[in-house]
Amino acid sequence: MPGVYERVLREVEALHPAFVINTGDTIEGGDDSRATLEWTALQPLWAKLSMYFTPGNHDVFSEASRKVYEQQTKRPTFYSFDHQQAHFTILDNSRSDELSESQMDFLRRDLEANKGKSPKFIFFHRPFWIPYVMFKSGDFPLHQIARKYGVTGIINGHMHQFMHMTQDGIIYLVVGSSGGSLGRGLKAGQGFREGWFFQHVSAKVTGATVKFTVKEVDGPERKGRSFNAAEWDSVRRN
Repeated sequence: MPGVYERVLREVEALHPAFVINTGDTIEGGDDSRATLEWTALQPLWAKLSMYFTPGNHDVFSEASRKVYEQQTKRPTFYSFDHQQAHFTILDNSRSDELSESQMDFLRRDLEANKGKSPKFIFFHRPFWIPYVMFKSGDFPLHQIARKYGVTGIINGHMHQFMHMTQDGIIYLVVGSSGGSLGRGLKAGQGFREGWFFQHVSAKVTGATVKFTVKEVDGPERKGRSFNAAEWDSVRRN
């Protein structure tokens, strides 16, 4: 949607964040011959921000696009980093709904090596956990690993729809669209209660406590609402 992503970045810049992590699908993708051009066109928008990237299915869809992704983001498709006492693990399920066994092995090793860090966050693009957590089941390997190592939040994109759930104290968060089309043919201003609105999410970390604030992007037909992600169920009832 023209102009939305640029507005999101202006609002994010105004928050003066320590850094930004996206949840994937930075470019349109799908065409190896255009991937570099699409990345290059966006680079000026990030000039004032410290950016970390999560690979989405529009970013990495072939071996050639994976190489372009790594060249443009200056990072591999999966990695981890620290900020003060917090630890962040970025995983890659850009070409599969699930996390591969190699990704799960990396996650186990990474969390074991950083078990003293707190809070801990896991990012990847496709939220395959939705049916498990929606029905209050922790019976899947990712959740069991996250619970073992005291992970605070698991954060994804892909759906273009905001979602917030918890299971065994772990926050599961799907960040909605920051410019990609809204679901079911909705226009801006429609579908707020179902999570269909242009947005960005900020995180304030105080010790081991994290507060996620969701901000609806300002603009025509949009109200610019802001709310605590943990209160999403009550927000959408009002």
